[in-house]
Amino acid sequence: MTIVDILLLALLLGCVGAVAYPFALYPVVLTLLPRRCVTSLQADARSASLLFCAYNEGAAMPGKIANLAMLKTRHPDLQVLAFDDRSNDDTAQLLDARSDLLTLVSSEGRSGKAHGMKQLAALATGDVLIFTDANVALAPDAIDNLLAYYADPQVGGVLGSLQYEGGEGSATAAVGSLYWRIEEALKDRESATGNVMGADGSIFSIQRELYPDFPDTVLDDLTVSMAVVFAGKRLIKAKDVIAIEGLVSARGDEYRRKVRIAARAWHTHRYLRPALRRMARVDRFKYTSRKIVRWFGGVFIATGALAALALLWRLWPDALPFAVVGSAILALIGWRVRSGPIASVVDILLAYVATLQGIVRAMRGQVVATWSPAKSRQDG
Repeated sequence: MTIVDILLLALLLGCVGAVAYPFALYPVVLTLLPRRCVTSLQADARSASLLFCAYNEGAAMPGKIANLAMLKTRHPDLQVLAFDDRSNDDTAQLLDARSDLLTLVSSEGRSGKAHGMKQLAALATGDVLIFTDANVALAPDAIDNLLAYYADPQVGGVLGSLQYEGGEGSATAAVGSLYWRIEEALKDRESATGNVMGADGSIFSIQRELYPDFPDTVLDDLTVSMAVVFAGKRLIKAKDVIAIEGLVSARGDEYRRKVRIAARAWHTHRYLRPALRRMARVDRFKYTSRKIVRWFGGVFIATGALAALALLWRLWPDALPFAVVGSAILALIGWRVRSGPIASVVDILLAYVATLQGIVRAMRGQVVATWSPAKSRQDG
């Protein structure tokens, strides 16, 4: 092999390593970090407010309302606040009909989740703000278990554990389920070593006095949860605080969702950058490993593929056309089918493409504030 061949091979291996790092090496590194246990776990007398935003979630509302009724039976003093982002289905009517369970705030026009959550947070009276999604159901003991962690004075925020259901037979749902199991395991390990690097909207909570001010264009889940870390408190994850959500089973729905989330994530990253730089070194390492490296996975995959083709052309030029044609055929098969290993590989690659597309859009100045629920999501 020539020096050029060696450099191409090194580039290929480096790209493979960069793609695998957040899922393979990073978890190993986390196991080597010092453990930080929760110092006390007991019944806590703090009051709580449960907040969620909805847009065209009429199909999910019967299950959501039943779940809220169950939670209110266990916690009669629980304040439940809902924001309807000008739905054009019966979401607002269904919520408004249950004024015995919740207080509904209706938007005059589409304003987005971040704006809605800020409206609800301003009305909340609980010591602890619990954030969830309109399509998520909480386990009966979720609030009891969540509040118990606040007995530790160092804890400023608690994430729950999300369990997905539904989507049987869909490669998109299977890939999403696998990705989320890996994500949950990473959060568990981050929590055991200090702080989790941000929450998603399914289930998390913070002390009310830590709720920050922020623009409507950022990811409120990431911004609000990271405010706990910036304040010097611990952001931990609780395995016994369970939330359940339906999987997205259609490839197009999942692709659009990932583009939107990635665009807002990068915009949020830029907004939080000054505070991120002031974090402890271990938290900066965690944030870079779990977020930034993964966001640019599409670049590593594309660069690695080009390096592989270039190396193949230099070493076995006659095999290059077969490799290109074979890859194209496999990609076409994976695109046309919706289940099986080839379809799963295509869905994984599409996830990286969607994430990179969202990042590029954000870098170009595109801002996404509103959202729409996935039509293929299976609601309980």
